[in-house]
Amino acid sequence: MKHRIHTAVFLLSIGLAWATIAVAPTQAQQAPVRLTLEDAIHRALQANLSVLEARTRSDEDQGAETRSQAALLPHVNAQTYANYQNRDLRAFGISVPGLPLPNVVGPFSNYDFRIYAQQNVLDLGSYRTWKASQLSLGADKLSEQDTRDLIVRLAASLYLNAQSAAARTQAAQSRVTDSSALLKLAQDRHDAGTATGVDVLRAQVQLANDKQALLEDDNQYKQSLLELARNLGMSPGTPLELAEPLRYQSLNQPAPDALVTSALASRADYQSLANQSESILEQQRANRARFYPKVSINGNLGELGRSIGGVATTGLIQGQVDFDIFDRDREGEAQQLAARLHRIDDQIADLRRGVDEDVRAALLDLDSASQQVQVAAEGQELAKRELQEAQDRFQAGTANNVEVVTAQDELARAEENYILAVSSHVNAKYALARALGDTEKNIVKFAGNP
Repeated sequence: MKHRIHTAVFLLSIGLAWATIAVAPTQAQQAPVRLTLEDAIHRALQANLSVLEARTRSDEDQGAETRSQAALLPHVNAQTYANYQNRDLRAFGISVPGLPLPNVVGPFSNYDFRIYAQQNVLDLGSYRTWKASQLSLGADKLSEQDTRDLIVRLAASLYLNAQSAAARTQAAQSRVTDSSALLKLAQDRHDAGTATGVDVLRAQVQLANDKQALLEDDNQYKQSLLELARNLGMSPGTPLELAEPLRYQSLNQPAPDALVTSALASRADYQSLANQSESILEQQRANRARFYPKVSINGNLGELGRSIGGVATTGLIQGQVDFDIFDRDREGEAQQLAARLHRIDDQIADLRRGVDEDVRAALLDLDSASQQVQVAAEGQELAKRELQEAQDRFQAGTANNVEVVTAQDELARAEENYILAVSSHVNAKYALARALGDTEKNIVKFAGNP
């Protein structure tokens, strides 16, 4: 019997050990990812498709810039051949009067090993085209940065939505806790004969309503985490935990005019248009340079002979000047470039006004939201005092719990007002960060993170 007991204990121990080993990875996998705002931004920039596409466009334009530069650099290539041939002299018009020559000579062999080189000495058109491609590459890199700024703004907004949902869930949980305590109070007073059954029923209804609201808020919070994970390149099933709760932090507001000037110098979309305009100006200069002479030097050096053992060194060097006398294509290109430049200039003027509007609108929203936070905080404090006084009156038996339920509803409304006000204030700061340019740095700074 003892032997069987020891065997059973041994097998049970092994089973528990295997169960622990099997469960441990699952528990590790279920550990939530603690996510800060900066982490969310970094993940979004690494995974967002728009950022990846913008990066490949920049790489593509880098190749185009290298190709345009190649026109200014030496071109060197090597060639070698060996042939075995005969020739029809009459076909080449070779004849000597009075001297009979064979119609076909050969066969004979020919070997040639040669290196060719060419260098443009003066080619203003190619030079201007290269400068235009450099400016175009700079414009594309700025467009990539603008795309990154948009994604940073999106990631911050999604993180803010999750923060707001978490704050609502926390407030709803607090209301459920308070309603549970008030229900117990109503039941205790009813048992003591100092409260009616209606008071108990009313407290039960209030608790049920608060639990319903908690379920709705908790679902919204989980939905916001799903959306956040999806846009960060994570599996929507990845458990997340927000490391930074929703909070209010004031922000000093500089003068709008100074901010607009700074924004024009920092906004990647505005600077990209400026680079595009400069690129088109260079293309216009390249277009005019098509009628300028092009000076180049080319030559070759190699070994030539009838046999491999009998080759001799030969070579050539020459200067060359090319002129374009008639080129109808140049006029069409000039017309295209002029229209394109006019369109870019209009876009620059419109965006300049847009940047001005974005900055001033964000400042107005920031000021309004800051005042709303102050008013909402006062309303929340008053609602808490109202609820406390109603609870004291009900506990003292000087009133029923109608006042308590009403005060609970007022507190719930005040808490929601405060969450909305703080969320609006944070969102206004993020909008200002986007309006100023250098969005990632400014959002982290405005959020109060180091």
